Amino acid sequence: MSDRDSKNPSEYHNHDAMGLAYQVASRQASPQELLEAAIKTIESTNPVVNAVVQKLYDVAESQIRSGLPDGPFRGVPFLLKDLRASLAGVPTTQGSRFFRDNVPDRDSEIVARYKKAGLVIVGKTNTPEFGGAPTTEGSVNGATRNPWNLDYSSGGSSGGSSAAVCAGMVPAAHGSDGGGSIRIPAACTGLFGLKPSRGLNPCGPEFGEAWNGLSVEHVITRSVRDSAALLDCTVGPAVGDPYSGPHRQDYFLPEVSKNPGRLRIAVQVESMGGARPHPDCERAVMDAANLLERLGHYIEYAKPHYDSASAGKAFRLIIASNVLAAVDRHSVKVNRVPEEGELERINARLMGEARRSSSADLVSAIWEVHAVGRAMGNFFENFDVLLTPTVATPPVRLGTLDITSDDVESYLTAVFRWIPYTAVANQAGIPSMSVPLSWNAEGLPIGTCFTAGYGKDAQLFRLAGQLESARPWFDRRPESIG
Repeated sequence: MSDRDSKNPSEYHNHDAMGLAYQVASRQASPQELLEAAIKTIESTNPVVNAVVQKLYDVAESQIRSGLPDGPFRGVPFLLKDLRASLAGVPTTQGSRFFRDNVPDRDSEIVARYKKAGLVIVGKTNTPEFGGAPTTEGSVNGATRNPWNLDYSSGGSSGGSSAAVCAGMVPAAHGSDGGGSIRIPAACTGLFGLKPSRGLNPCGPEFGEAWNGLSVEHVITRSVRDSAALLDCTVGPAVGDPYSGPHRQDYFLPEVSKNPGRLRIAVQVESMGGARPHPDCERAVMDAANLLERLGHYIEYAKPHYDSASAGKAFRLIIASNVLAAVDRHSVKVNRVPEEGELERINARLMGEARRSSSADLVSAIWEVHAVGRAMGNFFENFDVLLTPTVATPPVRLGTLDITSDDVESYLTAVFRWIPYTAVANQAGIPSMSVPLSWNAEGLPIGTCFTAGYGKDAQLFRLAGQLESARPWFDRRPESIG
């Protein structure tokens, strides 16, 4: 990439993260040139999509000046979701006014591993408060817009990251997934998003687990190989972690090019509550099933069996309790409680529910989601993969899900009507991915979700690599928005 190309970053957009790393390693581009291309793209597109809420260009410059580690992603620009991914000296606001002065004094373990891989951190991305919504909207930083159609949501809660990658600001960005928050935004923006098995990536040093094990961290990418290679850079427990995920000696990246073999794939179209998805989403699943059959896989229409209503109530209490604990902990740290308007109304009311619940209620909720894990484990004794829609409708219009509302029940009903498929993987701690195989007549992406048994992340990467080869999506991008 020449100096001329860094000023006109079209070539920058033609590479995934591994491709850009190769450009640096082969001296066809410098880290500084890639940074300039990223900054130019952010400055031209962010005013429209509102994906980046903290610009850290000086931090990126300092990383480069100090000398980047000779890691596999040396010099590649990268964005962190402004939730849990602590960067020393930079606020981690979690999308909340109350946390605007939350400035960590050290990097979280996963960020330290991103830095060791050579990634250059250029900013932080938008998230709804505490990551508690499947759309990235709120009163603090405003709505993140979907680059495919600016009237629509980019998903959530990693919607800032998905919009940034979709708009070409960076080839990959950090995300977290506690109920679908990597897969939902990936589906909304035509990208690849994998939620790893519980315990594969570290949560420390601040936490041993997030949302009592519901939430994990990884990335949203344009290519499957980037997701696999970035997981190789971060996988494994940190010192003192309370537990770790499935042990692996091999790398995930080589799995992407391996044949997955003939998989037993269960197809579930209706939600566990019996609701059918939007015709576009149902059509995408059926199309994916036909593609899989042509690729030689065994297809059967089946779904797991567990008490989805009880699991949903447990899921709600666990999240509310964790939000309450985080706010109470920060209140002690700053020696004050939140003032009126410092928390979104939905979250304030959910915190009230958690405060009225007992410790035994929380333990019972944890037991309930563990029961889901056992049910899913039994299901995957007979199947290798479960195929479902990622979300029940195409991307929703901005304003459809209002986190500033006072009506908790109506809000949550609308949320789970849209996202009835993704949370089971978080409850069971199993790997799940959204793959961009379809677009509807309006030009909006329709993601398709594939979930596997615990520790079967490599199996999903093999399947994803096969699907990416059979129906490439890398060069399918929205029209220029900058």
